Amino acid sequence: MAKSEIVVSLDVGSAQVACVLARRNPETETLEVLGGARRACKGLKGGVVINIDETARAVSRVMEETEEMAGLSGAARNVLIGVRGAHIQTFNHHGAMNIARTDKEITAEDRDQVVENTKAVPISPDREIVHVIPQDFILDRQNGVPNPVGMEASLLEVDVHIVTASQSHLNNIWKAIGRAGFQVEEPIYGLLAVGDVVVTAEEKDLGCLLVDLGGQTTSLAIYAEGSVRFTKELPIGADAITHDLSHALRTSISQAQLVKERYGAATRDLADGDADEEIPYTSVDGRTPRTMKRTAIFDYIAPRIEEIFTMVSEELQNSNYAEHVSGGGVILTGGGSLLTGIVPAAEQILELPVRQGLPQGIAGPPDVVGHPSYATALGLLHYRHLGEWSRSRRASRKITLGQRVRAFVEDIF
Repeated sequence: MAKSEIVVSLDVGSAQVACVLARRNPETETLEVLGGARRACKGLKGGVVINIDETARAVSRVMEETEEMAGLSGAARNVLIGVRGAHIQTFNHHGAMNIARTDKEITAEDRDQVVENTKAVPISPDREIVHVIPQDFILDRQNGVPNPVGMEASLLEVDVHIVTASQSHLNNIWKAIGRAGFQVEEPIYGLLAVGDVVVTAEEKDLGCLLVDLGGQTTSLAIYAEGSVRFTKELPIGADAITHDLSHALRTSISQAQLVKERYGAATRDLADGDADEEIPYTSVDGRTPRTMKRTAIFDYIAPRIEEIFTMVSEELQNSNYAEHVSGGGVILTGGGSLLTGIVPAAEQILELPVRQGLPQGIAGPPDVVGHPSYATALGLLHYRHLGEWSRSRRASRKITLGQRVRAFVEDIF
């Protein structure tokens, strides 16, 4: 029996870092989460490193806390990294190649080559391709083919979704993690990772919208016919609500966050408890006691909720895929999805069914595997590439990882 291996993921979010450590059985490909931790990071802004030393300290602390929870000191050395933020840009592209052989039978090499060809797309020299994700293969103008290997055609085409990132921003993440004493095994677009653990295969087939409400960004992914069709990073998140409360209450960010988590709700109609309750807090000096009626808090939260989901609705309409998401509806995840009443509030604004997306089918501590703030980090552990062409060139080519990828491809194809 093969020896189990330790795998570690680090979600470099918009304003925090979250880490998950798990034990993987290479034979069964099963994962058992052993520990997790998350920490706010002042060195990050919108998923971009703005202070390498501060980010390195946050990474070191969250790694130590994760290892302590797992009881495996020093186990983490190589980590999978989830990247996101406004520097991520995505687009759909098309590739094609002729099958000149007489037998016309498409091989795995043909499939890989036509996808690889799509990387020959002009992009800015300061950007790099992180993922190339096949959406559909087309054989002699017949589309909707999930896997062309073994079929015959004279013309093989493919539609792909390409994810690019800023080289300088990735380099800064690498430096911060290296300074913390760890090595990046591979970068993965965090939104795709979270989609693998909170969105079901049926929802992806029917068509759905994934909304990952983070601290400083809101990430959108539209799935249709089993594949991702559209992704977008919006420069606004749940921290905007906290800042609104901080200014309104004239208190610190930490106090505003506490008030939001304990007493906040998307609207007063969706709040639990007495709306006229007096809420205690301290002023910005940290000492002077103050109070405010709970009903007043809703007046500061509701407008920001409306702004966020109005932006989501506008992006959905502009994506040209709005008609594809009615079947599966909206899956809302991320730390911002924990606000009381946010699901029905989103339903009212988007006029679509909305559910909260929690990680599914993962064994481990409930406060980690059942918490939306860890969804991306958990998704990184489960994320699977369909071939070497779908990975970043920054990925370290470990033998064990390569064997895992090849085994997965063989299972599918």
